Amino acid sequence: MVACFITSCRRRGTVDFGPVPVVEMSGYPPRIKGEDLDDSNPCVAGKIRSLTPKSKNPSHGGIDWLGGLMSEITPEVLISEEQIHKKVQELAVRISADYADCDDLLLVGILKGSFIFLSDLSRALTIPRSVDFMALSTYGDSESTDTDGAVRMIMDLRRNITGKHVVVVEDIVDTGYTLSYLLRNLAARQPASLKTCVLVEKPERREVFTQIDYLGFSIPDVWVVGCGLDWAERFRTLPYIGIVHPDE
Repeated sequence: MVACFITSCRRRGTVDFGPVPVVEMSGYPPRIKGEDLDDSNPCVAGKIRSLTPKSKNPSHGGIDWLGGLMSEITPEVLISEEQIHKKVQELAVRISADYADCDDLLLVGILKGSFIFLSDLSRALTIPRSVDFMALSTYGDSESTDTDGAVRMIMDLRRNITGKHVVVVEDIVDTGYTLSYLLRNLAARQPASLKTCVLVEKPERREVFTQIDYLGFSIPDVWVVGCGLDWAERFRTLPYIGIVHPDE
């Protein structure tokens, strides 16, 4: 963390511009901590504004992280909240029936996108279950990399899954490379069974076949947000799945 201290305006104690914000430079865009910014503070306002990205490219953080155009966007509804709730209940009934004799089903959520879907699904199940998480990263701008070798693990499970019944819970399957890598990795640990539960898939984008045992919805090749899906970390918590148009 880099702390920026403004002292030049205070050398003789004649002017007090209030608390100095601390800017965390470990991420992009910077996150501002401490007191709210005061635009009347000439030693602060200009510095912070110069760090605010204005690009419309979602990989660069959107329009304006301090409250610009992105906050005015309302994604159009593709799958309603009611449809999602109904589908989650249907999936929970199927999974509960398939694992009725299982003492402890392990649900493995893939961060970040699966956390809302996993939460809703796990609460709807009527069988003993536990939850763990993994996080994967792909080289490049999206999952549409040319080779599954571009996938790497950045957070692993905390428990041994040998001999356990495991269901991997994903928010979306696009090209299939990430899920393919994940299933090979987990299968090598010799679970008793290994299945997948996916909220949405894009059949038009699929390049690698991966078995989806429990599927919520098939959708067209559009950029979707909500229910854990995001655009530059925005709209994850929408209660529905909506469409945005990053290139417009």
